[in-house]
Amino acid sequence: MKSKLIPVFLAFLCMGFLDAVGPFVGLAKETFQLSYTLAQLLPFVGFILFFVLSVPTSLLQDKKGKKFTLLLGLSIAFIGVFISTLSRLSSFSLLLATIFLLGAGATIMQVAGNPIMRDVSEPGKYSRNLSLAQFVKAIGSLSGPVLPVLAAKWWGGDWKDVFPIYCAFLFLAIVANVQLKVNAPVGSRSIATFRACLALLKDPFVRRMVLGIFLYVGSEVCVSSGIPLLFKSKYHLDIAKIGILGTGIFFLALTVGRFLGGMILNWVKPKPFLLATGILSLLGLLGFIMGIQMLSLVSAFIIGLGFANIFPLIFSITIDTMPEKSNALSGLMVMAIVGGAFLPPIMGVVADYASMTTGFLVPMGGILYVTLSAITILKKS
Repeated sequence: MKSKLIPVFLAFLCMGFLDAVGPFVGLAKETFQLSYTLAQLLPFVGFILFFVLSVPTSLLQDKKGKKFTLLLGLSIAFIGVFISTLSRLSSFSLLLATIFLLGAGATIMQVAGNPIMRDVSEPGKYSRNLSLAQFVKAIGSLSGPVLPVLAAKWWGGDWKDVFPIYCAFLFLAIVANVQLKVNAPVGSRSIATFRACLALLKDPFVRRMVLGIFLYVGSEVCVSSGIPLLFKSKYHLDIAKIGILGTGIFFLALTVGRFLGGMILNWVKPKPFLLATGILSLLGLLGFIMGIQMLSLVSAFIIGLGFANIFPLIFSITIDTMPEKSNALSGLMVMAIVGGAFLPPIMGVVADYASMTTGFLVPMGGILYVTLSAITILKKS
């Protein structure tokens, strides 16, 4: 059983490559002499595909199976980075096409990868393995800011050299998953239409969990983008120095927290652990806005630890509750990742009219909802 986890972990590593779109915005703006508006098309293209493709992919997965769908996502992402590898990204339109295909592939991989992890996990180990998979995905996410620096330092390359590396890992993941044998449970054949899939939102439990994903992802994007801005406005620190350090602390804590979460879930059940992570996140956010510089740095790490396992916990708790509808549920919850496109602008409006510190009430509200939902789930169980 453990050997079956390796191909799926490789797929999760490749999912993380899409997160590199954030660091690529500034690099692309400088390379292609873009306006801010054009440069911001990169993350927009990546995020909007979660909304567009998630539910249709879940319906395809319901007919073709999770392994087929996972390989489809890996293949589409491979085509995208292969184009960029051959062309050396001679134009912005080629980069946009690469991010579009990488985003489409990552969306499809998310829809298939999260529930397929349940099929290859031992009984009772799904939540643990999904948290470990998110840890592996975080390593892929770190490639965006790290690999361009290494490329320039070690072999005099530039940021475009990340794409041949992505190409190699995607090819390896495809080969590994072609040989994967999945004993998928039967029972989701009733979900055959787009309308029937969305009808699951009539269930209060499903609606609560999907909204939880929406608010969590939006809150995570708010915090990761807001940390350097608060350091600039509150403490008058140079974003290029201290601000990036603060963001780095947050992402480091996310990575560490996901690894630790995979270990903790060997002994702690998912539902109480979700409540604990919600409370820890709220404490970190409260400390971050207290107005004490050193406390803010420490709190950035605490927030990352709290945030680290919220997504896989919500996902796994939902799938474990209704395993016969895992395909449709996966599509709905991956679609909710689009929350990362909606909450940050709201935070920006609040910050413009009040202050950056006040703006952090937006992600705090999102995590408060997740925490209250965890209490409700515990009471009902």
